[in-house]
Amino acid sequence: MKLLLDQHLSHKLAARLTDLYPDSEHVRNIGLQSASDEAIWDYAKKHAFAIVTKDEDFHIRSVLEGPPPKILWIRSGNCSTEIVETLLRKNSSQIERFQTQPTIGFLTLL
Repeated sequence: MKLLLDQHLSHKLAARLTDLYPDSEHVRNIGLQSASDEAIWDYAKKHAFAIVTKDEDFHIRSVLEGPPPKILWIRSGNCSTEIVETLLRKNSSQIERFQTQPTIGFLTLL
């Protein structure tokens, strides 16, 4: 699964997670750091990314429009980059199962 990390997450995560999520990107690295949610959504859909976000707006959009793209919604509040990395690593099996279920649009990670 390729992850597209939104602007509320550290740009360092894409490189730190390469072993589990190759070809992942941060919006900053692809010129979308100031882009609208719609532009990020469209980019993720076109390029087969799952969006990793703390933003509830992506969750709502996922409920209304459905996948793709899929949304990994980080719900652990204001937390460090290390905690987000740990969440994505610890839940990698669950994330892989989520990827294979075409009708499920979002996965909440606590």
